[in-house]
Amino acid sequence: MAEDDVDFVVAAYRDEGAWTVVELPPRLGEDFEGFTAALARFPSDVGVLGLASVNDDFFVIVRRSGEHVRALLSDSTAAWDWPIAADVADLVDAPEADEDAVPVGDLDIVSDLGLASVELGLLCDDDDLFPDEALADLADRLGFGDEFEAIVG
Repeated sequence: MAEDDVDFVVAAYRDEGAWTVVELPPRLGEDFEGFTAALARFPSDVGVLGLASVNDDFFVIVRRSGEHVRALLSDSTAAWDWPIAADVADLVDAPEADEDAVPVGDLDIVSDLGLASVELGLLCDDDDLFPDEALADLADRLGFGDEFEAIVG
């Protein structure tokens, strides 16, 4: 995987009620272990969110709170070709992917922050949205859309 295959990687964290979004090195979109480790350095009262878009094809959401890591992969078939997707699929104990591109992992990953699992599932399933657009929608709904757009847009 080439680093230019990674569209972006960001961390979003809420500290004392205010969201902050920071850009992370694109290489973390290739390295799930490095990605989750990078999230540990940020303070957050709700757990740190990591958002990665890869190859305009799929996205990964990671939520780290202390040593606890939760993850969602937007497209199960990405695990065939992309190491970070395969690592997420392994973490969440996803069944072997078939031809159907379905989300795998924790659809409730941000439900306590205001985006229900059904809505997140619809974002994953929307074939008209590119990964950056789906993540921008997620950021808007969670309250850090402007900060996200300032980095990604």
